[in-house]
Amino acid sequence: MLCEKTKYPRTPHLPYSQGRQQDDIVSNKKDIFKNKIIVVTEKMDGENTTLCRNHIYTRSLDYSYHWSRTRLQSFHSQISYLIPTGYRICGENLVATHSIKYENLDSFFLAFSVWKNNECLSWDESEKFLKNIGVSMVPVLWKGEWDEKKILSIIKSLDLKTQEGIVVRNASSFSLNNFESNIAKWVRPNHVTTDKHWKFASREENSWKNKKK
Repeated sequence: MLCEKTKYPRTPHLPYSQGRQQDDIVSNKKDIFKNKIIVVTEKMDGENTTLCRNHIYTRSLDYSYHWSRTRLQSFHSQISYLIPTGYRICGENLVATHSIKYENLDSFFLAFSVWKNNECLSWDESEKFLKNIGVSMVPVLWKGEWDEKKILSIIKSLDLKTQEGIVVRNASSFSLNNFESNIAKWVRPNHVTTDKHWKFASREENSWKNKKK
């Protein structure tokens, strides 16, 4: 049985996110994280990409040629047999520089969630699964019970020249149908600072550890 392509949902902005655009969605559910254990991760400035056993695709469900995708395709071919049927790994392709130039990343692909059919695995389950197949995860900034003051202090501590923002998610598992009730983001103001879309800009790569591999 082949894995079907599933489009990654749009992540709602926290009400005080400064980088939201007119067509972005904003979480209008008050206290969606109240009494929940949450994980705060750094929002990475890359291309949202999904890996499953027999597919690799972007959020648009397309995967036409671009030089930044070649390395990830090669990596996928090495690990695809380790991904069980029905599982999807969602993350950021960070080969190409978008609006932020990254130095010394853990990897050129950083995962932020693992899905089994339409169920997002808990953070702990995701960590264990990804470690077993050799996939790195996005940086964790904090984990604990929801505390808005803590979230605001994390936002205040960001270096907005090198960090795009944060993503807050429920540390427990949740269904695709309840996505907007379990995840939200904060994005820096005026995030896109380039005058040309990264796909059409001159070739510029980020830097990651063991880049020759």
